[in-house]
Amino acid sequence: MQFLPRKIRPSILHVLVFAFFLILISIYVFSTGDTSMLIWGIPTLICLLLIPMGLTYLSQSQYSDLIPMYEASAKDVKIREINESMVSKPIKIEGLVEEVRFRSLNRPHFIIGDRTGVTTVKMFTSPRNDINKGDIVEVYGQVIRRYIFYGDPIVNGVDIRVTGSREKSSSSSADKSRKKK
Repeated sequence: MQFLPRKIRPSILHVLVFAFFLILISIYVFSTGDTSMLIWGIPTLICLLLIPMGLTYLSQSQYSDLIPMYEASAKDVKIREINESMVSKPIKIEGLVEEVRFRSLNRPHFIIGDRTGVTTVKMFTSPRNDINKGDIVEVYGQVIRRYIFYGDPIVNGVDIRVTGSREKSSSSSADKSRKKK
């Protein structure tokens, strides 16, 4: 489903809850023959999908409003420079996506590395574009603690953009070396 420029998809967890209750309602209706359950059952099932998708849309629109502010005020830093004193400061990092976690929950965590270190970028909403392992990305965000009050500093991602891909850049460099021979 797409509203405005954003893709809004239910997470796998929401789909599983929807399917579970659909099966329960179906079993009840077929075993008892009581179709009056469908009067409130069907709207409830629809709400089980629409409410989380609506919240995702609202979250994404709030984050998109923050992007220009972060682009203007974010400090360009290397990953090894991220420390406790930068908590709540807007930053910009560039690096390679080494791993993607929790994508199916619409709250992905990206493990981003550059030549100086590795950090986690938590997104509290799904990004505008699909980000995959091996993509070279530019991240705008804010430094936060991993576990709210304690933990190592990580990045709360506001925007993440693909600027290239390791596979594309390595294949294009291989093509250039073949042309030279």
